[in-house]
Amino acid sequence: MNITAGMVKELREMTGAGMMDCKKALTATEGNMEKAVEFLREKGLAAAEKKAGRIAAEGIVDTFISEDGKIGAIVEVNSETDFVAKNDTFKTYVAEVVAQAAKTSANDIDAFLAEPWALDTSITVKEKLSSMISIIGENMNIRRFDKITADNGFVMSYIHGGGRIGILVEVESSVYNDATKEAAKNVAMQIAAMSPKYVSEAEVPADYLAHEREILFAQIKNDPSNAKKPENIIEKMLEGRLKKELKEICLLDQVYVKDGDLSVGKYLETVSKEVGAPISIKRFVRFETGEGLEKKTEDFAEEVAKQMGQ
Repeated sequence: MNITAGMVKELREMTGAGMMDCKKALTATEGNMEKAVEFLREKGLAAAEKKAGRIAAEGIVDTFISEDGKIGAIVEVNSETDFVAKNDTFKTYVAEVVAQAAKTSANDIDAFLAEPWALDTSITVKEKLSSMISIIGENMNIRRFDKITADNGFVMSYIHGGGRIGILVEVESSVYNDATKEAAKNVAMQIAAMSPKYVSEAEVPADYLAHEREILFAQIKNDPSNAKKPENIIEKMLEGRLKKELKEICLLDQVYVKDGDLSVGKYLETVSKEVGAPISIKRFVRFETGEGLEKKTEDFAEEVAKQMGQ
């Protein structure tokens, strides 16, 4: 298979590996991007899941929290350009979409688009979107939404970078005051900054652990310095590396960014003592604008030349 420069560039952006290593990986895997990532990881040339996809599409993420803190919603709405994403008309529309998401009973985006628009029930959410596309003059898309209802606590939200990243956190606690709200906000900021995948180790799927063990074992075996080490030492090394990786992807085990002497779990234990009641994280949602999407790139000079030619 012909390995193109574009394929090499994409793999390099996904893994952080060198250009020649990326080309070698793609050649070895016959251009299969997913297998090429694993090839590089096994050789110890790529960080663990540095980026599953390039963040490129424009738009914003917005959140909504009910007055009593019991319901939280989050949406991502995409636009073609960053200029539109910063437009007040667009921002107002996205705020309306997330308010709708807080009241929805829809389980997927198709059902959400088909329901009546809350501010004008004579049209659907999809028809309102079409109307906004006409007004703004640019293609737009309600890409995804999520909703949390907290039965035994409250929901906290956090928006970072003007809507680039949005977080919802469901907190379990019998106390809802400034101290618990501040703790929840701090945890939401942690999630924005450190991008965990799971709340705790207990949530990590068995197949994920098995797959990571395979990758880490291959990394250790491919290192010549480990060639003469006995199997029990190899196993200890493997478990040590897996434990280190889990500390990076599990929220409660992560180093707390505001106090490097604490894990997030220990920080929450401290807050629990201060407020006199347990406080724990039940679930979180993290949306980053455009993650996994690829932005359309155009050569501006070429576009102008095309128009002049016409």
